Amino acid sequence: MALAAAAAGGVWALQDSPSTPAQNASALPTATVARTDMVSTADVDGTLSFAGRYTVLAAGGGRITWLPRTGGVIERGERVYGVNGHGVPLFYGSTPFWRDLKPEMSDGRDVLELERNLVALGYGSGLAVDRSFTSATAQAVKAWQKDLGVKRTGAVKPGDVVMQPSAIRVTKVEAITGAAAGGTVLTASGTKRRISVKLPVSEQNLARKGAEVRVTLPGGKTATGRISSVGSVATAGSANSQSQTGDGTQNATIPVHIALDGTNGAGILDGGPATVGFTSTEHKDVLAVPINALLAAADGSYKVNVVDAAGNVRPVPVKLGIFDGDAVEVGGDLDAGMKVQVPRS
Repeated sequence: MALAAAAAGGVWALQDSPSTPAQNASALPTATVARTDMVSTADVDGTLSFAGRYTVLAAGGGRITWLPRTGGVIERGERVYGVNGHGVPLFYGSTPFWRDLKPEMSDGRDVLELERNLVALGYGSGLAVDRSFTSATAQAVKAWQKDLGVKRTGAVKPGDVVMQPSAIRVTKVEAITGAAAGGTVLTASGTKRRISVKLPVSEQNLARKGAEVRVTLPGGKTATGRISSVGSVATAGSANSQSQTGDGTQNATIPVHIALDGTNGAGILDGGPATVGFTSTEHKDVLAVPINALLAAADGSYKVNVVDAAGNVRPVPVKLGIFDGDAVEVGGDLDAGMKVQVPRS
């Protein structure tokens, strides 16, 4: 702990003189001994990006007449690309349409996905959301088709919509206008920000799904996040001509993904660096003082100068606990609310 305190750059050198009479504290400012929760973190570098990777394929024939811009966000009901002058909208779901959806067809999950999207877009008045394509389903489809400006058939073909799990952000446009509608149109990501970390296997105990982490974003802004996934397959560490046998195993890592609680400070960067602070130790309801209140002695011990109400100063030996930012956990003859001397800034 002495090394950690010294590294913080805020520890005083202590001159041992236990017989020194009480001093007046007016020459130095003070800080309050606080009772709080302390968290020690281990910092690991990661990469800021958008979660998810998706490929949008064209189907149904025709000519591509419109394409979105890279970086654009597309939500449910909005066009993903255009064919023959009409937009192909985005639907949310996990089951792509693989057959024509129309009256008298057999029940299926694809029908359920269709009806969920129609209701979400405001075309579900009186529609039962289930796996059956009914006359009510056909009427909802016709109303939707009318607003799209396409022929009101009451049926939906696989190429009439793009099915993705949620809203998408265009990362690269592959097709060109005027080309036949087929193959890859574009690639996309999700719209939620995440940070990917290659965590050393030796520190995998730090990563628990759902645990909160502290994040430092490009530019020095900070945020909080939660671990969304922890990989179970380790990847060998990097090797070069100077590496020795076993280095890859020794430096192996597992992938850990963090979902940000908010996007404040993340900007539009896709691939920017970020630092994740994983909680290594947590102590609740402990006493803490600013690190720069510590007085370091030559024998490796520490004290703080306590100032009483009359302005008298007395040195109090302390034992150090964990460090959390600019504060350190302390144990000794101290109580919350006491005043301790700190250097003048």
